[in-house]
Amino acid sequence: MDSRIDAGTTTALLAGATGLVGRALLVRLLAADRRQRVVVLARKPLPVTVARDPRLTVLVGDMAALTGEAGAIDDVYIALGTTIKVAGSEAAFRAVDHDLVVAIARRARAAGARRLAVVSALGADRRSRVFYNRVKGEMEDAVTGLGYESVVLARPSLLLGDRESLGQPTRAGEVWAARLLGPLLPIVPAGVRPIAAPVVAAAMVAALDRAEPGTRVLSSADLQRLGRG
Repeated sequence: MDSRIDAGTTTALLAGATGLVGRALLVRLLAADRRQRVVVLARKPLPVTVARDPRLTVLVGDMAALTGEAGAIDDVYIALGTTIKVAGSEAAFRAVDHDLVVAIARRARAAGARRLAVVSALGADRRSRVFYNRVKGEMEDAVTGLGYESVVLARPSLLLGDRESLGQPTRAGEVWAARLLGPLLPIVPAGVRPIAAPVVAAAMVAALDRAEPGTRVLSSADLQRLGRG
């Protein structure tokens, strides 16, 4: 740990910092007014300009295995996610959006983490006939059973943001929503309105900061309200 970091500072673990919500979470967690050390789990190095912050430690490689090397952890943020098209198969999709998420959450809990916030999806339901929604719902069930004092499950609608600038493939649904619904966003119901990644990140941090006991599910409308509050 950097000697310039106060020994009493809390530590947040972040997985998925190269994605839309993950990058926004990283910016939020490293904001000047937060006294927090941040440990990022990543498959590849972060940009040099980001990695220079003295409060930031980046562990690159097998994210689940590296969780145990993060040291003492207070808060966990997981913003991992792919699509079946990008992953290549339903099994590969499940390996990321369920298995990896649960593995990181489990190992972080074993390391002493007490609070967890996870990006899920609108429509998550383990009983759903839609494979994507069912996997998200099963993931939610798994992480809520790990013994965390406080769990926040974020269920955003379509995300707005520039994936291309992050080196990610664009998602047709998100591009369509941004182009066609942009002028209509104010009148689209908050529960299904496309939502900007920084708004999701702000809401997740605000909700976890409250440390309410038990599990709190944040609908996209909740995220809109908390993230802009």
